[in-house]
Amino acid sequence: MTFTWKGLNFRSLYCLSQTLHPAQLSVSTDTLQFQNLHQRHIHVGDRAELTKAFTKSDVAAFSELTGDANPLHLDEDFARATPFGRPIVHGVLINGLISAVLGTKMPGPGSIFLSQEMLFPAPLYLGEAVLAAAEVTHIRRSFAWISVSCSVKDKVVMEGVVKVMVPGVEQS
Repeated sequence: MTFTWKGLNFRSLYCLSQTLHPAQLSVSTDTLQFQNLHQRHIHVGDRAELTKAFTKSDVAAFSELTGDANPLHLDEDFARATPFGRPIVHGVLINGLISAVLGTKMPGPGSIFLSQEMLFPAPLYLGEAVLAAAEVTHIRRSFAWISVSCSVKDKVVMEGVVKVMVPGVEQS
């Protein structure tokens, strides 16, 4: 797919953006933001991460928003009687960190989360600092397969693979 904008051929501009250093791609924002296009171009092996510690109020707010009032997440007395021994963070809330990495860091704004396959091998407890990490493992056209994990030190609390549509890449 090729389109012309303000007299410029987009396919040619995209190819040009792959050969020049980002500093050489500065163009006024009223024409086209080449730096943004270049920054959104990803490669196999690219990584991004963020860290967060969920609080009791984070879990309560998530429960209120979604209606998931499972006492395993909210009630210390109930959780104490389970194999976990104390409240754990919702798995979907942990997964939200991966969405944050993908949507804000890599591939970045405009990326579309298409599918996921996740495992939750260990619990995440309130107050534990969890590292959410993503690494590109495969790219085909405008799609990227990304290996993701969330861990607390050596304990993996979530791992899997996601597929995203990458912004700024041709749909051919």
